[in-house]
Amino acid sequence: MEDNDVRKGEVFSHLKQWGLVVCDLALFVVLFFLVVGLLGLPLVAAGLDRAPRTVEEGMYLSLLNEGLMLVSVVVSAWVVLRLRRLPLSVLGFSTAGRWKDWLAGLLLAAVLYAVGFGVSLLAGAVEVTGFAGSLPALLLSLSFFLLVAVCEELMMRGFVLGRMLEGGFNRYVALGLSSLLFSLFHLFNPNFAFLPFLNIFLAGVLLGASYLFTRNLCFPIALHWFWNWFQGPVLGYKVSGNDFGESLLSLRLSDATLLNGGSFGFEGSLLCSVLLVAGIVLVLGYCRKHYGKEE
Repeated sequence: MEDNDVRKGEVFSHLKQWGLVVCDLALFVVLFFLVVGLLGLPLVAAGLDRAPRTVEEGMYLSLLNEGLMLVSVVVSAWVVLRLRRLPLSVLGFSTAGRWKDWLAGLLLAAVLYAVGFGVSLLAGAVEVTGFAGSLPALLLSLSFFLLVAVCEELMMRGFVLGRMLEGGFNRYVALGLSSLLFSLFHLFNPNFAFLPFLNIFLAGVLLGASYLFTRNLCFPIALHWFWNWFQGPVLGYKVSGNDFGESLLSLRLSDATLLNGGSFGFEGSLLCSVLLVAGIVLVLGYCRKHYGKEE
């Protein structure tokens, strides 16, 4: 009887913790949309919600919009964590001594795209038709995708995955659920379909894998940042279905969409799926070897 009572108590405790996590996530969503709406009112009043007249103006407006999103994520997370008497630092955005993580994220993104783009070229799935772009445009897009990476990683890995782990979820269940939410976050992107859904889910697993061991966002932010930048402004693919204008390379895509991703960008390809799985295996293997066990 005592053993049964203990087990029932443990089950009740877990259910209570999981319920608190669900409440935290729901509150975060409500606060996020509320803060976005409030911060967006001055922009609407100033007429900055209109369609951009030039590509450059569009990028500046995108930077402004992403900055608004980042502020909304930080404020919403801070309020929820404050209610739980937790510091904002639990999100894992500490950069001290993490330069190797930034470098590793950059290098992994570069290697995955070097392989993916190289295979696509050799197979005739893509053809480079021209070189364009400018240094100011590349630097502007680099800044924009840094904001995107910081915003989405703070939200999906730092807050969502972090709260699940702190709430007693099995680490791999938490990783899977947060990756599913990450993929659903892109549900309304142009040309979203099953393969893009699968690949963004796998990307979420890849981005969150190191967080299980380090509780730090430097590596996933760097990987996310340069993955998007290489994909769009450098190589000329669409980024998760979105066209961000000027790019270093101009591409012509063949009908081999399983290799080039078609209208969604490289993330819509089966080749991307293979590379993401390889990346997940690589990151998990490295972290298990160097960190021993998950936090």
